[in-house]
Amino acid sequence: MNSNTSQDAPLEEIMTLSRLAAWLELAVQTLYDLRSHERGPRGFRIGHELRFRRSAIEVWLGQLAAVDEAKHPGADR
Repeated sequence: MNSNTSQDAPLEEIMTLSRLAAWLELAVQTLYDLRSHERGPRGFRIGHELRFRRSAIEVWLGQLAAVDEAKHPGADR
């Protein structure tokens, strides 16, 4: 029997919408607007608030960086 089951794996960090907005120094409404235009991070709802997996946030930020780099190649950051 394999002792490395999904129950043994550590849980991934989950961030609320309000915490993500504070971390990014954005208004909560900005994240809602981005999501309504399908440009925000993938999330899910638990109770009344959206939640985001850390991995989904990292993917989303990577996509934003790639789009920015394509628009402004070689620009100093």
